[in-house]
Amino acid sequence: MTSTNPPKKPHMANMKSFIDVAEDSDFSIQNLPYGVFSRDGEDARHIGVAIGESVLDLNEVKHLFTGPELSDHQDVFSQDSLNGLMALGRPAWSEARATIQSLLSADESLLKEDADLRAKCLVDQSSVTMHMPVQIGDYTDFYSSREHASNLGSMFRDASNPLLPNWLHIPVGYHGRASSVVVSGTPLHRPHGQTRPNPEEPPKFGPSRLMDFELEMAFFTGPGNELGHPISIENAQDHIFGMVLMNDWSARDIQKWEYVPLGPFLGKNLGTTISPWVVTMDALAPFATSNPAQDPKPLPYLVHDDDYSFDINLAVSIAPDGAEGKVVGRTNFKYMYWTMKQQLAHHTITGCNVRPGDLMGSGTISGTDPSSYGSMIELSWKGTRQVDLGDGETRTFLKDGDTVTLTGYCQGDGFRVGFGDCSGKLLPPIDL
Repeated sequence: MTSTNPPKKPHMANMKSFIDVAEDSDFSIQNLPYGVFSRDGEDARHIGVAIGESVLDLNEVKHLFTGPELSDHQDVFSQDSLNGLMALGRPAWSEARATIQSLLSADESLLKEDADLRAKCLVDQSSVTMHMPVQIGDYTDFYSSREHASNLGSMFRDASNPLLPNWLHIPVGYHGRASSVVVSGTPLHRPHGQTRPNPEEPPKFGPSRLMDFELEMAFFTGPGNELGHPISIENAQDHIFGMVLMNDWSARDIQKWEYVPLGPFLGKNLGTTISPWVVTMDALAPFATSNPAQDPKPLPYLVHDDDYSFDINLAVSIAPDGAEGKVVGRTNFKYMYWTMKQQLAHHTITGCNVRPGDLMGSGTISGTDPSSYGSMIELSWKGTRQVDLGDGETRTFLKDGDTVTLTGYCQGDGFRVGFGDCSGKLLPPIDL
């Protein structure tokens, strides 16, 4: 397979849309993320693109995708998920992006001067309901922040040697539960499970006492690979469609009791929240930055020279029930030790086949400063420090009624490429 990785190009920073877009909006014409929405009072789901405070309904303009890659595949814009578009591959994705930018450009008249078409295809974001953008077949979560892995290793093992022997050699990961991945705005209940708070006593059953968030990002795969045929590191970018924010909710006390010897299970499968807008790799390309130094050098199947780390500003806030949210951590995706290309190449090196719409989580993203930690277990250092939420509210772990919101954006010259919110409320446990 020949790589179609495009050369890095200017981000068309001067491009403007005929639709008003605030300078601090996540949804500039340089972004154009995809999502799935329904209009007020309707059940039908449509694929749309966010622009400013509006959504462009692609079903209403699908006839305008007349390029060589999409003229025979206009039906993908009439579907209720992005899987069909993801399966088409990078040339089709780039052609779709160019067409949408042209339609929304202030310099093009086709949509700008057609009032009837505008009335059909442009919808206020405030009047739509967002849905899961993708039918997720499989979900894998990695553990690729060195700072996060070192912090947890220091807490639970050996502070002088916190990383396990394999960590600097492979992108560690585990297979998660796709059925409990939910879209932003979906509340989740505090789970029940087994814990062993006192190692001298038998385990107990009941609601988790140590609920946590994990500030992560994730990517969706595009074209898959045939079973038995790995995706090479040279071509991995051709199989990565775009990214979302992700909160991998974690019941730390359940996780602690169960994770040896096979890793996370019930402590993680209670729910994983993703943001509804999928930001494409074409939109993120101008924000690529140098990959982290890796010592020891990985084995050849994991080595790539092209920059595939990204400067994405991230934040997490907690809002107690009925109160305003307070930012408790700020970090950046560029701190990740293992890149998405390395994650995908490693995931498939055995010949494991991925499919369009598979979800790959980054793992918790933490920086070196305590203010850049991406989970409560780090921010409170295993519950030994109080995290200030203002107005006399503090936390070591999450309380029922807390709403956790992740945000993220790349900052351009006079515009942003952002992800919107990834938000979820923790509800009390159900009665068993």
